[in-house]
Amino acid sequence: MVRTGRTVCGLVLLAVLAVGPGSGQEGVKKVSRAEAMQAATTKVQPDYPPIARQLKVEGVVELEALIGENGKVEKVTIVSGNAMLTRAGADALKQWKFTPFTEDGKLVKALAPFTFAFKM
Repeated sequence: MVRTGRTVCGLVLLAVLAVGPGSGQEGVKKVSRAEAMQAATTKVQPDYPPIARQLKVEGVVELEALIGENGKVEKVTIVSGNAMLTRAGADALKQWKFTPFTEDGKLVKALAPFTFAFKM
Protein backbone atom coordinates (compact mmCIF):
# COMPACT_ATOMS: atom_id res chain seq x y z
CA MET A 1 0.00 0.00 0.00
CA VAL A 2 2.75 2.46 0.86
CA ARG A 3 4.41 1.76 -2.46
CA THR A 4 1.18 2.51 -4.34
CA GLY A 5 0.78 5.76 -2.39
CA ARG A 6 4.31 6.82 -3.32
CA THR A 7 3.72 5.92 -6.95
CA VAL A 8 0.53 7.98 -7.10
CA CYS A 9 2.24 10.86 -5.30
CA GLY A 10 5.14 10.66 -7.75
CA LEU A 11 2.78 10.68 -10.73
CA VAL A 12 0.97 13.72 -9.37
CA LEU A 13 4.29 15.49 -8.85
CA LEU A 14 5.38 14.63 -12.39
CA ALA A 15 2.09 15.92 -13.77
CA VAL A 16 2.51 19.19 -11.90
CA LEU A 17 6.10 19.57 -13.11
CA ALA A 18 5.14 18.72 -16.69
CA VAL A 19 2.41 21.35 -16.71
CA GLY A 20 4.76 23.92 -15.25
CA PRO A 21 4.23 27.07 -13.26
CA GLY A 22 1.68 29.59 -14.40
CA SER A 23 -0.10 27.04 -16.54
CA GLY A 24 -3.35 28.39 -17.88
CA GLN A 25 -2.12 31.95 -17.38
CA GLU A 26 -0.26 32.40 -20.68
CA GLY A 27 -1.69 35.24 -22.70
CA VAL A 28 -3.62 36.56 -19.70
CA LYS A 29 -3.34 40.26 -18.97
CA LYS A 30 -3.76 41.35 -15.36
CA VAL A 31 -5.85 44.50 -15.20
CA SER A 32 -6.75 46.76 -12.31
CA ARG A 33 -10.21 47.08 -10.84
CA ALA A 34 -10.47 50.56 -12.39
CA GLU A 35 -9.50 49.27 -15.87
CA ALA A 36 -12.03 46.46 -15.61
CA MET A 37 -14.81 48.78 -14.46
CA GLN A 38 -14.06 51.14 -17.35
CA ALA A 39 -14.27 48.23 -19.81
CA ALA A 40 -17.53 46.87 -18.34
CA THR A 41 -20.42 47.27 -20.78
CA THR A 42 -22.99 45.23 -18.82
CA LYS A 43 -23.07 45.15 -15.01
CA VAL A 44 -25.40 42.97 -12.97
CA GLN A 45 -25.77 43.72 -9.27
CA PRO A 46 -25.96 40.68 -6.99
CA ASP A 47 -29.23 39.72 -5.35
CA TYR A 48 -29.05 39.75 -1.57
CA PRO A 49 -29.45 36.11 -0.52
CA PRO A 50 -32.71 35.77 1.48
CA ILE A 51 -31.09 33.74 4.27
CA ALA A 52 -28.32 36.34 4.64
CA ARG A 53 -30.91 39.12 4.74
CA GLN A 54 -32.95 37.22 7.34
CA LEU A 55 -29.85 36.70 9.50
CA LYS A 56 -28.76 40.31 8.88
CA VAL A 57 -25.41 39.22 7.44
CA GLU A 58 -23.43 42.02 5.83
CA GLY A 59 -19.96 42.08 4.37
CA VAL A 60 -17.60 42.51 1.47
CA VAL A 61 -17.03 39.84 -1.16
CA GLU A 62 -13.79 39.88 -3.14
CA LEU A 63 -13.72 38.02 -6.44
CA GLU A 64 -11.42 37.57 -9.40
CA ALA A 65 -12.80 37.20 -12.92
CA LEU A 66 -11.17 35.67 -15.97
CA ILE A 67 -12.51 37.60 -18.94
CA GLY A 68 -12.29 35.94 -22.35
CA GLU A 69 -11.11 37.47 -25.61
CA ASN A 70 -14.78 37.98 -26.48
CA GLY A 71 -15.44 40.07 -23.35
CA LYS A 72 -17.47 37.40 -21.54
CA VAL A 73 -16.61 36.18 -18.06
CA GLU A 74 -15.18 32.67 -18.35
CA LYS A 75 -14.46 31.96 -14.70
CA VAL A 76 -14.98 33.59 -11.31
CA THR A 77 -12.77 32.78 -8.34
CA ILE A 78 -13.84 33.65 -4.82
CA VAL A 79 -10.99 35.42 -3.01
CA SER A 80 -12.72 36.22 0.27
CA GLY A 81 -16.05 36.93 1.90
CA ASN A 82 -18.83 35.39 3.92
CA ALA A 83 -19.95 32.10 2.39
CA MET A 84 -23.58 33.25 2.55
CA LEU A 85 -22.73 36.14 0.22
CA THR A 86 -19.98 34.90 -2.11
CA ARG A 87 -22.17 32.82 -4.41
CA ALA A 88 -24.51 35.76 -5.07
CA GLY A 89 -21.53 37.94 -5.97
CA ALA A 90 -20.02 35.28 -8.23
CA ASP A 91 -23.34 34.59 -9.97
CA ALA A 92 -23.81 38.30 -10.72
CA LEU A 93 -20.24 38.76 -11.96
CA LYS A 94 -20.62 35.82 -14.37
CA GLN A 95 -23.27 37.88 -16.20
CA TRP A 96 -21.05 40.93 -16.73
CA LYS A 97 -19.79 41.79 -20.24
CA PHE A 98 -16.68 43.75 -21.17
CA THR A 99 -15.07 45.48 -24.09
CA PRO A 100 -12.38 42.94 -25.05
CA PHE A 101 -8.89 43.61 -23.75
CA THR A 102 -5.88 43.83 -26.05
CA GLU A 103 -2.14 43.60 -25.71
CA ASP A 104 0.24 44.43 -28.55
CA GLY A 105 -2.79 44.76 -30.84
CA LYS A 106 -4.05 41.23 -30.10
CA LEU A 107 -7.17 40.21 -28.18
CA VAL A 108 -6.22 38.64 -24.85
CA LYS A 109 -7.89 37.19 -21.80
CA ALA A 110 -7.83 39.40 -18.73
CA LEU A 111 -7.76 38.71 -15.02
CA ALA A 112 -9.45 41.38 -12.90
CA PRO A 113 -10.35 41.85 -9.23
CA PHE A 114 -13.88 42.86 -8.16
CA THR A 115 -15.52 43.74 -4.86
CA PHE A 116 -19.18 43.67 -3.91
CA ALA A 117 -20.39 45.18 -0.63
CA PHE A 118 -23.53 43.68 0.87
CA LYS A 119 -25.20 46.15 3.23
CA MET A 120 -28.70 46.22 4.56
